[in-house]
Amino acid sequence: MRVLGIESSCDETGLALYDTEAGLLAHALHSQVAMHAEYGGVVPELASRDHIRRALPLLKLVLTEARVELADIDAIAYTQGPGLAGALLVGASIASGLALALGKPTIGIHHLEGHLLSPLLSEPRPEFPFVALLVSGGHTQLMRVDGVGRYELLGETVDDAAGEAFDKTAQLLGLGYPGGPALSKLAEQGDAYRFKLPRPMLNSHNLDFSFAGLKTAALTLVRKEGMAAAADIAAGFQAAAVEVLAAKCLAALKQTGLQRLVVAGGVGANRSLRSRLDAEAEQKRFAVFYPPLALCTDNGAMIAFAGAMRLAEARSRDGRFTVKPRWDLGSLSAPRA
Repeated sequence: MRVLGIESSCDETGLALYDTEAGLLAHALHSQVAMHAEYGGVVPELASRDHIRRALPLLKLVLTEARVELADIDAIAYTQGPGLAGALLVGASIASGLALALGKPTIGIHHLEGHLLSPLLSEPRPEFPFVALLVSGGHTQLMRVDGVGRYELLGETVDDAAGEAFDKTAQLLGLGYPGGPALSKLAEQGDAYRFKLPRPMLNSHNLDFSFAGLKTAALTLVRKEGMAAAADIAAGFQAAAVEVLAAKCLAALKQTGLQRLVVAGGVGANRSLRSRLDAEAEQKRFAVFYPPLALCTDNGAMIAFAGAMRLAEARSRDGRFTVKPRWDLGSLSAPRA
């Protein structure tokens, strides 16, 4: 089965073609970062209009790379939510229009489920069950994953997401938008031990996160030390965030008794986080899995793959034209056996 995936939830337009026998055939992505950087953040109306401009050329690129005709597609998966309403409507409209013209089924995919399952696109693939850390600009959650559609929330952020805290701290340091990758690069030049930044909720005895206080501590340091200390502040901030994320992952593995950890989402590309988790995995003898670096941010491949998995599980939806800007991942979960 060949499934076309369309991702348009925020500021990246992604299309991909996944074959259940041959794997990922092709994927293409356009990022709107340069356009939104001028405004210091995503402008929803501009995002929606840019998705309209980019989607069909990317579709042609994917089909050409995969050497597949449009008529050879068996199903179309699209991001149904959560995300920006206007942006989601672009992807849903294109999916519905193509499905109507081709006589093919559509399936709406939860954006976070796409991220959650994306490490299964890499080799070696994790087997179910596993603990998943979803860590991005909009979400920081720990989930127990027993199979497709079988998710249990273990903990989540009570305020800022980790990626959001990275971006906001980067802005404080004058690094622009999006600031997370720039902050990580600057941190490589700094001394992570010069300033002792807080590790929020590290000893909370639960699996929830909080990053607002860490961001505020960084702000206090910027005001006190000035930009001359920017690299050290960046290094200290990253070290604190990574320590909390790693500690909560270890606690989740201990609580569930599982030995497999999956890390997904944009912050999952952070080299410091990967290095810390890899070291912990080697020492404590558990396995850790990541999606390919190119698939950590929003992309069509994860939507195509999640769509194929859903269709294989015979859990496709009724194909009605709808988007869900707010959509709880837990609402997808089937009872655990």
